[in-house]
Amino acid sequence: MTLNVTKFAAIKGKQSGDDYFTVICEMGLIPKLFLFNESTIPTELRAQRHINKGRIPEMAKYIVDNPKNYIFSALTASIDGNINFKPLQINGKDSEVGELEISGDAKLMINDGQHRRAAIEKALGENPELRKDSIAVVFFKDKGLKKSQQMFSDLNRHAIRPATSIARLYDHRDPVAEIIRRVVYETEVFKGVVEMERSTITERSSKLFPFSGIYSASKYLINTNEIKKIEPAVKLLGSFWETVGEQFNNWKGVRIGNLSGAEVRRDYINTHVVILQALGIAGRDLMEKYPDNWKKKLKKLKDIDWQKRNKIWDQRVIVNGRVVKNNKSIMLASNVIKKAIGVSLSAKEKAEESKMKNGKY
Repeated sequence: MTLNVTKFAAIKGKQSGDDYFTVICEMGLIPKLFLFNESTIPTELRAQRHINKGRIPEMAKYIVDNPKNYIFSALTASIDGNINFKPLQINGKDSEVGELEISGDAKLMINDGQHRRAAIEKALGENPELRKDSIAVVFFKDKGLKKSQQMFSDLNRHAIRPATSIARLYDHRDPVAEIIRRVVYETEVFKGVVEMERSTITERSSKLFPFSGIYSASKYLINTNEIKKIEPAVKLLGSFWETVGEQFNNWKGVRIGNLSGAEVRRDYINTHVVILQALGIAGRDLMEKYPDNWKKKLKKLKDIDWQKRNKIWDQRVIVNGRVVKNNKSIMLASNVIKKAIGVSLSAKEKAEESKMKNGKY
């Protein structure tokens, strides 16, 4: 009995002494090629992590919503079975281009890209026309579980993920990112003081805030589900941050060169992302309650002592001498701001405030 053979046009390469083969595979074939489900196998006997099913709908939606403008990187897989590479003859010599034959009983296992594979399958269910699109697959000959596990570790351990700031900056599909880019580039308060690439600021940097911090804080101030036009949102956010900036002499001092960004970040809390987000939350509630008078009320920000040595920040956003950013610290910082600008606290905020004052943290 002759087993079916799957054939691909392929390019052969070599890494660390082993051959590998890059093929172009139609998307419709991906779910059929990689059928093996490892979900019932213990972690130590698998060569991949379990799929995070929460990621799949968003990844599939990305493909379905952008059928003419999406990009997925190559899958990496191992072949446990017989393969045969037939090189194309060029000038009488074997070339690195040819045909890869994979035996029908071979097991194909993804080493990197199982979430992409699952997203492709889901996207095909929503838009079958995507089946003719293609994706690159890099095949290695399987050399056992230990080797496959090492491949997974190496591929993920040494992958360099982009910082959140630059990922947001370069995202032209996200209307919020477009709005924040405009605000940062066009408003005086942020000129020269925003780190556009990194999500953290180095100790000696002259910058005050990462772009990702302004992005996360500004999202509190606009209804992302109702963005129909960019300009009104740019105008609103620009006006808010300009008004906030007018209350902070340390921000202005760095911008005009009278103060050092490094020293201001060292001594003051109002340059940290936890405070930016707290300002976003307080600003949202302020605008909802006082839509015609919020700018005047923001002037009360001047009354807050933003120095880190101010005891009001202890156990609120500074714990054991370090600035902490989590949901609790953001809320507790927002409470300070709300009290200063005349916005009442919610029941939940009052409860958290009471816990902190009673030493229950």
